Amino acid sequence: MLEEYDTVLTISDLREILNVGRNSVYDLLKEGAIPSFKIGRSWKVPKEALIHYLNQWKSSSVGA
Repeated sequence: MLEEYDTVLTISDLREILNVGRNSVYDLLKEGAIPSFKIGRSWKVPKEALIHYLNQWKSSSVGA
């Protein structure tokens, strides 16, 4: 899953993977839905954190 991406993802990577806009990505990061960190002004997301987020979302929607 997501093999073509580096181990640390950027905002652009998240937008592409999640197929959402920039504001949606920033909202997810600011509310802590996806663990992230900043280097200077750039947000970075460990790939494993995104995979965990996607697995939680997938698990919660299976029973719906």
